[in-house]
Amino acid sequence: MDGFETALIWLDYAAVAVFGATGALAAARRKHDIVTFGFFAAVTGVGGGTLRDLLLGAPVVWVHQPAYLVACLLAAVAVWLFGAKRGRYRLLIWLDALGMAAYSVAGAAKAGALGAPALTAVVLGVLTATFGGIVRDVLADEPSVLLKREIYVTAALVGAATYVGLGMLGVGAAVAGLAGFGAALALRAGALVFGWSLPGFPGRASAED
Repeated sequence: MDGFETALIWLDYAAVAVFGATGALAAARRKHDIVTFGFFAAVTGVGGGTLRDLLLGAPVVWVHQPAYLVACLLAAVAVWLFGAKRGRYRLLIWLDALGMAAYSVAGAAKAGALGAPALTAVVLGVLTATFGGIVRDVLADEPSVLLKREIYVTAALVGAATYVGLGMLGVGAAVAGLAGFGAALALRAGALVFGWSLPGFPGRASAED
């Protein structure tokens, strides 16, 4: 196992833990109990990776490596014990940005390692990075980020595409991974700080108007 593969495994665990923390923070906003904290953390943390593995026909990673679930549960306990009462939502969205950026690369990298074509790897990177957060918002009855006109899925797309594109150009996996992570995080941070968004559909709201 080379250095990048080792770093990718740690990145995967970090993304799972960070997304798990966002699930626990969503439970905290609803004042749920510790068991629900753990459930939200697990579903959010491994949701995107589960979808990726199922679509690839690969073994679902947390089924065979329960350490991923442990990372989610530890994140839930940490939020329960140390989660700030003030600024909790702000912390959630920034942790979500970090998890999204990490998973956009990790998801695309695993898809590529399993032989997926470049475009498929990019799409799976996006799904890995966004699906867990979507499920979290549905469970917590929070407005889904997909319904807001702020850049989120686009940031995941840029991160995954940057990683895959640089790899096709012969750039080393470690450099491509860092570039993909940085691109996704920078774009999402710009959306959070400066309100960046893509233009909306300019047509009429419905055909019956």
